[in-house]
Amino acid sequence: MAHGDITHVDIPASDFDRATQFYSGVFGWQISAPPGFEGYPMWRAPNQVSGGGLAPRGDGFEQPRSYIEVDSIDQALEQISSLGGQVVTAKQPITDTSWWATFRDPDGNVLGLYEGITETPEQ
Repeated sequence: MAHGDITHVDIPASDFDRATQFYSGVFGWQISAPPGFEGYPMWRAPNQVSGGGLAPRGDGFEQPRSYIEVDSIDQALEQISSLGGQVVTAKQPITDTSWWATFRDPDGNVLGLYEGITETPEQ
């Protein structure tokens, strides 16, 4: 993924089993909770590129939320603030090499940011 690509979409769900059955049945998505992410089933579209998670409805998850890949969350949040946006959730770790944050654009839409380091195999 490159800077500016949509990299992840969270879909709020109040019943993970029902949501899993629905989305896999309608779209053929593969849905499972990977180790370390119990309680957060992740989905993968048939193209094996698009994906996201089923987020517990509530606590800010009332509508689907797209996450945008950025080279630097810190820089993106500075630009967002300077251009009339607002930081909703400050930079948070996902793993040792990936982070997320959320922001509100000038029209009130809440979107997410994702920054991750892809490790390359040693040669």
